[in-house]
Amino acid sequence: MRRGLKAFKARAFARPEVRVEYDKLADEFAYLDEILKARVESGLTQAQVAKRIGTTQSAVARLESGCGTHSPTVATLRRYASALGYRLEVRLVKEQRPRTWLPESTPIREQVR
Repeated sequence: MRRGLKAFKARAFARPEVRVEYDKLADEFAYLDEILKARVESGLTQAQVAKRIGTTQSAVARLESGCGTHSPTVATLRRYASALGYRLEVRLVKEQRPRTWLPESTPIREQVR
């Protein structure tokens, strides 16, 4: 099965539009890696984390999946991190090259000028 996944990814990434969309998700994949590694290192199950932060196992699963339309709040991420024995750190990192995908007329562009 592993070989099948590798072959599938190779075929998919041969299409430039797929690679572009995949690369757009790099930050989200990095975030998911961080939280999953933290929970594994803590030795806790999703159910144990859920009990510590006062929610359900399914809510923790949604937070760890990155799927769906709901983005967790900073407060939720802080409680999650604390339950694992971590602290939450949020940073802004300067882009190496400016992104050009924001339209010129967006409020963000207007404020930055």
